[in-house]
Amino acid sequence: MSIQRIETGPRMSQAVVHQKTVYLAGQVADPDAGPSVYTQTQQALASIDRLLAAAGSDKTRILSATIWLTDMDTFADMNRAWEAWVVPGATPARATVLSARLAAPEYRVEIGVIAAQA
Repeated sequence: MSIQRIETGPRMSQAVVHQKTVYLAGQVADPDAGPSVYTQTQQALASIDRLLAAAGSDKTRILSATIWLTDMDTFADMNRAWEAWVVPGATPARATVLSARLAAPEYRVEIGVIAAQA
């Protein structure tokens, strides 16, 4: 069984495909995105779109998503971006972790997904 790794770096791969399942690393916004959780969520979702396409999948094939937020008060802003992005009728199982401590202080939201290949 082959394993495909996408955007492999010294610490991790941004995506790994095995047996027609796509596993994405947690996606965050660019460091210069600013503090807006809405904007950071949009950028993380755009990265997810790009990586899923590279892996032969798309957001309608996401099986599960985990979202980490640093501040409970930003939950509505994240949801606003999320709900504008997901496809009605193709929403994945989802968990949201509130008050998480992320890898760098400028990151306020991180999103990881698992998807099926097309």
